[in-house]
Amino acid sequence: MDEKINLPIVNEEGCYEIRLESIGGLGANLCGKLLGELGASYLGLNASSFSSYGSEKRGSPVKAFIRWCAPDREIRISSPVEKPHILGLFHEALAGKLPVTAGVLEETKVVINSPESPETLRDNLKLYAGSVYAVDALKIAMESKSRVNMVMLGAIVKAAGFIPLERVYDLVRDTVGKKYPALLERNLEGVKRGYESAEEVHFSPDGRYEKVPYTEVQNRWGYKNAPYGGVNTRYGSTVSNDLSASREGYIPLFIQDRCINCGLCDSTCPDMVFQFVKGEYKGREAMVNKGLDYHHCKGCLRCVDVCPVNALVQGVEREHPDKKWFVRNKDLIVDHLEFEDAGANSWVTSDSYLEERRMDGGLV
Repeated sequence: MDEKINLPIVNEEGCYEIRLESIGGLGANLCGKLLGELGASYLGLNASSFSSYGSEKRGSPVKAFIRWCAPDREIRISSPVEKPHILGLFHEALAGKLPVTAGVLEETKVVINSPESPETLRDNLKLYAGSVYAVDALKIAMESKSRVNMVMLGAIVKAAGFIPLERVYDLVRDTVGKKYPALLERNLEGVKRGYESAEEVHFSPDGRYEKVPYTEVQNRWGYKNAPYGGVNTRYGSTVSNDLSASREGYIPLFIQDRCINCGLCDSTCPDMVFQFVKGEYKGREAMVNKGLDYHHCKGCLRCVDVCPVNALVQGVEREHPDKKWFVRNKDLIVDHLEFEDAGANSWVTSDSYLEERRMDGGLV
């Protein structure tokens, strides 16, 4: 290392802190590990990095915490990052029931994966203050065939403002590049485009939105009042989750005129997406496909692969904001069904892009 890196700002513990908020499958856990290694091995700093998540399933909430401090100091805390200097939001849909912006201060730099403008994102997040960096990481990842986490890594480095980009390239070459050498150039392009595309706007406290303090997640049941016998009190919890945040850019498009109502899509679908009702097909009584409930679609595209008449085709989701074939699951329409922002799913990467083989490092 040729030059010493000085942290531009630290907290009372002498640490520069980063918090990543994401859902499983977008690579925030790996991004956090890379940022920890970046500080320790490439910037000459003391560093720590750890993640918080439940079951290792796509769609479940994930947090990653990174701390850097000067090499002559020790990091003596291992608690979650409450007041981040950089906050990375890997999906804008997280700005719902989850308090992802908790602890944000005026000096916080918020990096968001979204095609929206920083001004719109500030209103959507009800952000107290801080600098908002908007980067369309999903689009860039699809175009470069890299991963969302590589694009977000580049945007986070841009927001930090003191990290030489070449050292990030060295980090990616030495880590992701060794594991997936065929994908190295694509991932380097993702980092580069994330760095170049991040658009910043700073917002000072203006009274529009209140500061949100950081608090640990409190569960309704604990060891004192949990039901006996390990009973799952949230029956049907899978179907009450909105899986749209776990899709990575693609959805199945339904062309009803081509459909022969064979039911192969319904039998291959891992969730409760396709809605068949009694009707008539070719003059005979039959179960007729009326559409898809996209609340439960994780974008695996198995239905597209199995459809014999191309009544289901792959499409880019952002090109179809109003889905005329979106039909709610009639068996799940109840008076008080609250959809959560993200839920666990078992999306299988090898089946997701049909003719393209997908690995953790990107598209092959």
